[in-house]
Amino acid sequence: MRANKSDKKFYLVREDVLPEAMKKTLEVKEMIDRGKADSVWEAVHKVDLSRSAFYKYRDTVFPFSTVSKERLITLFFHLEDRSGTLSHLLGVVATSGCNVLTIHQTIPLQGRANVTLSLNTAGIVMEIEDLLTQLRRLEFVEKVEVLGTGA
Repeated sequence: MRANKSDKKFYLVREDVLPEAMKKTLEVKEMIDRGKADSVWEAVHKVDLSRSAFYKYRDTVFPFSTVSKERLITLFFHLEDRSGTLSHLLGVVATSGCNVLTIHQTIPLQGRANVTLSLNTAGIVMEIEDLLTQLRRLEFVEKVEVLGTGA
């Protein structure tokens, strides 16, 4: 018996460990989505990828932002314990268009606190990667991790 699509496991993998064919498949998909190529043949030719490799990977590799759109995402933060840090963090999240569903904050110990946010990203106005970059640049944020995504 063949497993259906919903039985498949998914993994979050860093770009630098992806095989070249998968990276090029993502490039081809982006070129087609943005209108920079009129056909699969044209796009695979531009990135030097075989059509068979493209068709092998096209339904199995996706940018993180595509997977996380209109879904839930859970983020873990390690923050310095300063007045107003959580408020500032939530302001950045709100500006991105995400809706905060849950907040869990530990009691600060040794000047540090952990915060876990569950967000609905349906209204996000930027790429998830851009939001994560903004959050990591906040001077009081020591660490940001994606704990999970879901529907």
